[in-house]
Amino acid sequence: MQTTRRTILDTPVIARIRRNHGLEHATLTILARTHKGIPLAGHSNPNGFWVIGDVSTEALADAVVEAQRRLRAGERNLAVHPNCGTNFVTSGVFAGIAGAAAMLGAGPRTRDKLERLPLATLLATLALIVARPVGLLVQERITTTGDIGDLQVVEIQRATRGGIPAHRVITQG
Repeated sequence: MQTTRRTILDTPVIARIRRNHGLEHATLTILARTHKGIPLAGHSNPNGFWVIGDVSTEALADAVVEAQRRLRAGERNLAVHPNCGTNFVTSGVFAGIAGAAAMLGAGPRTRDKLERLPLATLLATLALIVARPVGLLVQERITTTGDIGDLQVVEIQRATRGGIPAHRVITQG
């Protein structure tokens, strides 16, 4: 008898967040192609996702439908986005560790630490170079999924957040 290995990523709440996050990314990618030059951002949770930026509800609804269609057709790469917060966090962690490593063994004086600044800069730069593909991999394997399964959009609500137009995309499934 073969058993299926389950991980924390398979828990219902995390699986929902990952599916919503993938759909959010695919939607933002499609909107970026049709609304060039308009700054857009997103945020996902178990109940759906936000799209923050000045787009019409109709344009957003069309982009969500296209994103669902394309993800279900196998374009799972749409779930990974180069400007995802996962990439920024990964880069920050790598650069922080590199900077801390550069300071190991530095003396107690401020001058001792300043003398390590070129090394810290070099290590942080190398860490950022390495972090770029790692952030995309973390997205692909952990924070998003291109397999949205039976995820359906049940409502899109227009709102304003801090004076900025936004939409709440509510999902289920």
